[in-house]
Amino acid sequence: MMLVAFLLLLVFTGGSSSNKVCSYQDVLDHLNLTADNSVFKLTRPVLDHTHPTVVELDIILYAVLAVTEKTQTFIPFVWATVMWNNERISWDPDQFCGITHVSVPRGLLWRPDLFIYEMTQKDDSPLNPYMFVSHDGKVISEEDMKVVSTCKMDVHKFPFDTQRCNITIGSAIHCVDEIRLLPFSNSSRATQFSREVMKTQGEWEFLQLSVDSYNFSFDHRQWEQLVYTFTIRRRPLLHVINFLLPILFFLSLDLASFFIADHRGEKLGFKVTVLLAISVLLLILNDILPSMSNRTPLIATYCIVIFGLMLLSLLETILVTYLMEKDSQEKLRLRDNLEDKQVKNDNCNTEERRRSGSSCICKASEGEKQCELLPMAEEVNNSIQARESHVLLRILEELKELQKTLNLHLNCRQEVCKFGRWAARINRAFFIFYVTTVSLFLCLIFIEWNS
Repeated sequence: MMLVAFLLLLVFTGGSSSNKVCSYQDVLDHLNLTADNSVFKLTRPVLDHTHPTVVELDIILYAVLAVTEKTQTFIPFVWATVMWNNERISWDPDQFCGITHVSVPRGLLWRPDLFIYEMTQKDDSPLNPYMFVSHDGKVISEEDMKVVSTCKMDVHKFPFDTQRCNITIGSAIHCVDEIRLLPFSNSSRATQFSREVMKTQGEWEFLQLSVDSYNFSFDHRQWEQLVYTFTIRRRPLLHVINFLLPILFFLSLDLASFFIADHRGEKLGFKVTVLLAISVLLLILNDILPSMSNRTPLIATYCIVIFGLMLLSLLETILVTYLMEKDSQEKLRLRDNLEDKQVKNDNCNTEERRRSGSSCICKASEGEKQCELLPMAEEVNNSIQARESHVLLRILEELKELQKTLNLHLNCRQEVCKFGRWAARINRAFFIFYVTTVSLFLCLIFIEWNS
């Protein structure tokens, strides 16, 4: 009977242990972890206050939402994992059907007071309402954050710039003796994870995520910080197509305008139109770049120098146009004077022929005409035939026209055409200077951008 009773006891005991049912609530009841129990959330969870709480932090970049140069704001979307040890929590998984971890509301346990130094706006992302607690007391808190932080940007090489923005994390009231901040992942691992989970980068290309630890002293106490540095590079294609190339095209048009005739007004109007187009692009640049910068951006130098060269080209065109107009006026005045003198000479010839029937020969001496009468014997006039007289008169008229043209060119070379010659020399010299300056400047500015 005793043997049968013992066997029955073994059977019932084995059956009850194999069919044992456990729940997460059993673990919480074992820990006495309730909303009313303040022992888990009021103070730092250590049994000896001299033991520091080791907090391990891991940050992975999900996306680069925005980078604003005007306000120097960097907005990443990150996944943050915080791990620490709670010395008041432990249980044996074998007693609870192998349960190794449970999830509890965030308000039931103490959490380290970590904050971001560069954060300028409160995070409005939905918080994860639970934390994971392991059987050995390890507490894990995970959450997604939209961080609106300030970043000191260097836009000297815009749009071929690379920015480095920091997220500095530290404790508000706990020094090194109370909380130790350690990175869970090193720089290479954090960079690799970020590239694998990266959702969007937008205008920026993610290059590297590095993590460093710093200590600083304040009020005779040491404080520890973790600094995560995000290295991102701008994708310049959009700015090159929408800004740099149009300015280069306008510069090419300004160079091509040197082949337009100077005596017309189209060249001056064309250069003014191109200059106004550059002014509109400068207004767009003013909206892009920040108002304060340590160094002048290269793109601003690029625009200002090209604008200055085009303005100088416009002034040169105005000067050349003035000289050409001056030259045209002087030529017109000289032509009028010569025509007046020619009319007087013709009148003189007609009058003298009537009086004496003699020939009038005009001589040119230093730009002035003198008329001499050559009396001929009446006998000679009677002997010249009518046909020969007509031929001589035609030859005399042609010689006078040739003399008139020659005098006009001689006077133009000596007095008037100097304005036209100066205009041609200025135009040629400025064109050589313009092409040389533009070529050297573009080479230097692109070398500086690529350096």
